Amino acid sequence: MSIRSVCSWLLLFLGVVPGVFAQDSLFTYHLLDSVRQLRPDTSTVRIWLEESRRTAAYFDGHKKENVFLQEAIAMSQELKYPQGLSMAYNELGTSKRNKSQYILAEDYHERAIKYAQEARDSVLLCQSLNNAGVDCRRLDKLQKAFDYHFAALQIAEKIGNIKNICVATNSIGNIQLSEGKYELSIERFQHALKLEEESNNPLGMAINLGNLGYAYQGLGKLDLAIQHYKSSLAINEKLKNATGKVICFNALGAAFQEKKDYPTAMEYLQKALQVNDQVDDKVHMAESYMNIGKLLSVQNKHEEARGFFQQGITLSNYWGFKSMLMDTYKALALDYKNSGDFQKSLEATEKSLLYKDSILNEKAAMALNQMQAIYDVDRKDNQIRTLQHDKMVGELRTKRNVVFIFALAAFLIMLTVGGFFYIRHRNLEENKQTLQLELRSLRSQMNPHFIFNSLSSIHRYIWSNNQEEASDYLTKFSKLMRLILDNTQHTFVSLNKELESLRLYLDLESLRCNGIFDYRIKVASDIHDEEVLIPPMILQPYVENAIWHGLVHKSNEKGQLDIGIRLEGRSLVCTITDNGIGRKRAMEIKARKGKTHTSVGMKVTQGRIDLIRKINNKDASVVVTDLEDPGGEPTGTLVTIILPAEFIF
Repeated sequence: MSIRSVCSWLLLFLGVVPGVFAQDSLFTYHLLDSVRQLRPDTSTVRIWLEESRRTAAYFDGHKKENVFLQEAIAMSQELKYPQGLSMAYNELGTSKRNKSQYILAEDYHERAIKYAQEARDSVLLCQSLNNAGVDCRRLDKLQKAFDYHFAALQIAEKIGNIKNICVATNSIGNIQLSEGKYELSIERFQHALKLEEESNNPLGMAINLGNLGYAYQGLGKLDLAIQHYKSSLAINEKLKNATGKVICFNALGAAFQEKKDYPTAMEYLQKALQVNDQVDDKVHMAESYMNIGKLLSVQNKHEEARGFFQQGITLSNYWGFKSMLMDTYKALALDYKNSGDFQKSLEATEKSLLYKDSILNEKAAMALNQMQAIYDVDRKDNQIRTLQHDKMVGELRTKRNVVFIFALAAFLIMLTVGGFFYIRHRNLEENKQTLQLELRSLRSQMNPHFIFNSLSSIHRYIWSNNQEEASDYLTKFSKLMRLILDNTQHTFVSLNKELESLRLYLDLESLRCNGIFDYRIKVASDIHDEEVLIPPMILQPYVENAIWHGLVHKSNEKGQLDIGIRLEGRSLVCTITDNGIGRKRAMEIKARKGKTHTSVGMKVTQGRIDLIRKINNKDASVVVTDLEDPGGEPTGTLVTIILPAEFIF
């Protein structure tokens, strides 16, 4: 068993041996232009990735970087799309690994891990960790490789992703196999085999059976090893997998050679040589020539062995397989040594060392080139980040300027509007103060008017009645004066106080008129008269007018005066209804008596109501309605006073 054989199994397992497809340059670049026309979004990133796989053979054949992958990375960076970046770097890393550029591959796969973590995509993270683990195995960083695969295994088991569980388990088994920990590797391969069987993945089953064969061969259990190689071979034959069959034939040849069953070993190695014609990668054919040469050499068939060694050397020279040339010359040197031809053994050894030095130099140069490529990529990424940062700063600065301009414009508009409303409010306040002064002036006019009328009534009452009743009348009058003087100090008073003063007034007028009318005051049940506010002395002039111009002149029946108070929405509606002679007859009587005096109380109250409407900007009005019977004869008057409803709370 050789490390090359193990690597062959890994290549087969991970599907990294790409087929060669002819790609037309015109088609490829036409496709490139077509995709560039698409709108930049995450769907377009996926299209770039899909087309990068389709065109991979073209770019590899022309030894060019895959432009589709570069476009996918650039667009993902622009969109800040970590999932797209992770997928693209995975593809790019695998491409570099297939070209043996393992340092670059590791760097790209580590970037894929970073962006998968940022995207919080567990499946993508498992894939990236497994890819980075394979890169580290190729670089002989076995502990780091184990850490990557173990991390991938833990995440894959947590999310139940069988594919990545199998890859991680198989890879850990191969690391343990390389370290000679055969028992541990067998446990890993058996677990992976069971999962592949449950998933019905025959290729995965074939690979794990082959790996189990290598582990058992390492333990010296050659019969078990041969059994597993044959099981793997049977599956590969069913799959018609030429590469898999070559690996199995070579492994069986090595196992039978170790058992010293040289005829059987030769039979399997010859089969491997025959099947190699179906395999594109000719390194397997060169390996078969070398293996047959080794088998013949241990049987002391030196001339035959050297013939096969020479065929392997010729093929390796043609294809440039320096590693195979190193191993074949080393085997040839051993053959010459065993046959006693030390001079030719030394010459073959020198050629083997020459190729070894060449390989080391190439590896060193490749490592240097890869490190330079990583440096260039990092520098480019830093430049992109710097440009993106500058662009973002520029955008933020532009946004800040726009916000500042809008804020300044908004401030100026607010200042203008605020100034307008301030001036308007100041003018309104000045108008309101003027109106309130007028209202206070009118309210102050009510007091002397009412006092004059009341004193006139007392004067008449004293002349027409006895002194005792006059004294009683004067007592009620003084109480009424106190209420009126108190109420008129305020813009609004509670409804119960206003009605109290109105009842006292009506009682006085009823006494003065010898009881020629009755009155009723009805307040709606939904009104709390302690909470409702009303301008003082607003109803009295209309009540007075109803008595002295309507009820006093009524002779055929007793007069009736009804006062009603109710709420309608946000308005307080007050009604004063009398069954007097009506306005028309009252005007006739007034005209016959030659009176031209206008009621000061009515005029002042009308002015007060107009000012209330202006100050509060609410409905306030007085409507006088003449009442008539069906024959058109007057039956009284209805006064409706509508005031804004005001409340204590």
